[in-house]
Amino acid sequence: MLTQVLAAAEAAGEAHVETVSPFLVGGGIFAVFLLLMFATIAFRSVGQRHPAVEEHADPHRQHPAKHPGFGAKH
Repeated sequence: MLTQVLAAAEAAGEAHVETVSPFLVGGGIFAVFLLLMFATIAFRSVGQRHPAVEEHADPHRQHPAKHPGFGAKH
């Protein structure tokens, strides 16, 4: 069985494979990251649209926030 695997690997290595230009691959990756950057810039102010709402004390929460500055009332 090992000889069959080696023969198949040898035969696959001999075949001529067309490769994609590295500039095309790099350009595609650059375009994806550019698209992600524009999406980030477009939605950067979404968190600032409404004022922060004070969190109410929920007795049913397993771990209520008891740290000053994180929504707990003192």
